[in-house]
Amino acid sequence: MFNKMTLDDVEVRGKTVLMRVDFNVPLNDDMTVADDARIRAALPSIQKVIEGGGKLVLMSHLGRPKGKPEQRFSLLPAANKLGELLGQPVRLAPDTVGPEVVYYVETLEEGGVILLENTRFHEGEKKNEQEFAEALSRLGDLYVNDAFGSAHRAHASTEGVAHLLKPAVAGYLMEKELAYLGRALEAPKRPFWAVLGGAKISGKIDVIENLLPKVDGIIIGGAMTFTFDKAEGMEVGDSLVEEDRVEMAKSLLEKIKASGNDVRLPLDYVIAPEIGENVETRIVKRGAVPDGWKGLDIGPDTIAHYKDALQGAKTVVWNGPMGVFEVEDFVAGTYAIAEALGDVTRDGGITVVGGGDSASALKKFGLTETVSHVSTGGGASLEFLEGKTLPGVAALTDK
Repeated sequence: MFNKMTLDDVEVRGKTVLMRVDFNVPLNDDMTVADDARIRAALPSIQKVIEGGGKLVLMSHLGRPKGKPEQRFSLLPAANKLGELLGQPVRLAPDTVGPEVVYYVETLEEGGVILLENTRFHEGEKKNEQEFAEALSRLGDLYVNDAFGSAHRAHASTEGVAHLLKPAVAGYLMEKELAYLGRALEAPKRPFWAVLGGAKISGKIDVIENLLPKVDGIIIGGAMTFTFDKAEGMEVGDSLVEEDRVEMAKSLLEKIKASGNDVRLPLDYVIAPEIGENVETRIVKRGAVPDGWKGLDIGPDTIAHYKDALQGAKTVVWNGPMGVFEVEDFVAGTYAIAEALGDVTRDGGITVVGGGDSASALKKFGLTETVSHVSTGGGASLEFLEGKTLPGVAALTDK
């Protein structure tokens, strides 16, 4: 399932280790880190190098600068937060490449850590330019990719450098992500259920098609269900529908039904005239959303229907909320799924949550610890579930 070299396959003592991490973290107005989960997730790999006597050069992107330096996207807050977590200074290099950066690297002591400035301050990063990748590769003796959240991007710091600096190995977080997601898809304990939600069907079509032959059942929730409802000629009111995907939804429904899998669509919805706190809400059956109203969560019958499906499940992969969980009136469906996953975990099952909004929902509910694994990469986990090859993984050195 995973035939790439890892951090445990290399000797780091006396070596300069160039490590790609995912420090794309949210910042407060005062330029401090608002949520350090991604930094904490990288700590096992970072500590392995420090304690093993290596010199550690970290690199990451932050936000979406346009290929040139922008102060608000500086990685200084991340360097400060990492230093705090490690209990040792972490210097921020003045740039990502160049003579000054080389000096910082050359004067680094064993067990020391520096963080390069935002890789996206250079156009060569997203363009995966050979020259930029070569400049990065000269900063280390070996390469570690621990940035699963960026593994689906073929950028210079995630893919280009891995071809130039060998060995190129997976860090512990990367290894853990691929182990959980890979095991779920390739050798799941059964019954295996996929729970798919979110706003748009367009983002989930490939996931559904890839999972259909692998799972025992699929639960579909979130606003994307209204595109399916429309495909079946049902009344959806003012609910979110991707008009250009209705035909596709129709043929996908036919495929789903022909698969013989247990596929569960909503039985009822919580509807309101608009998204907001303290608005008027109603519960209606599927296909009975009146004009001027929109479906914003799954209803109580659906919650019972879905919880029933997940009882006794041994593997569950969840990607996408059941409703607008950010608003209290429409939180029940997503909360119920989160709770059900906790039950599956407690009963000895494996539960994997595919990052993004589902991870945010778990955090909001205080239920992150109740599941087996929460992915740090929304886009990367989605592409993995679609069966796509992740460039940042493919470029690593085979065992």
